[in-house]
Amino acid sequence: MSDLFSTLTISSYGMRAQGERIRVVAENLANADTAPETNGQDPYTRQVISFKNVMDRELGHNVVKVDDVEKVKKNKFIEKYMPDHPAANEGGYVKMPNVNTLIEMMDMREAQRSYEANLGMVEQSRDMLLRTIDVLR
Repeated sequence: MSDLFSTLTISSYGMRAQGERIRVVAENLANADTAPETNGQDPYTRQVISFKNVMDRELGHNVVKVDDVEKVKKNKFIEKYMPDHPAANEGGYVKMPNVNTLIEMMDMREAQRSYEANLGMVEQSRDMLLRTIDVLR
């Protein structure tokens, strides 16, 4: 019986982690076309999330938690020709965020699938608990 509760807890940690990943991806997508307000400012910088395994001593199992949300600085900003924009340089180009919407949508889909897999484990564990209770009646 305690293994079923452990499964529920481990899956809930996975759901929380993937929910946070979806939040970060949504923030990236929301700011994909956000230009800086003035020339010389940097636009929004893409963020990525990393996870870590943490030993839950109460459970006696490893669980997944968010390790860090960090900005990706290695990708250069995209320059877009917008001469009328207040943030345009002398050549009329504005630095735009380093967010690729295709990559973000793939990350979102992967996070969604992982979330659904954890949700499936919760549903199966719940069903097994209910069947166990029915047998004990």
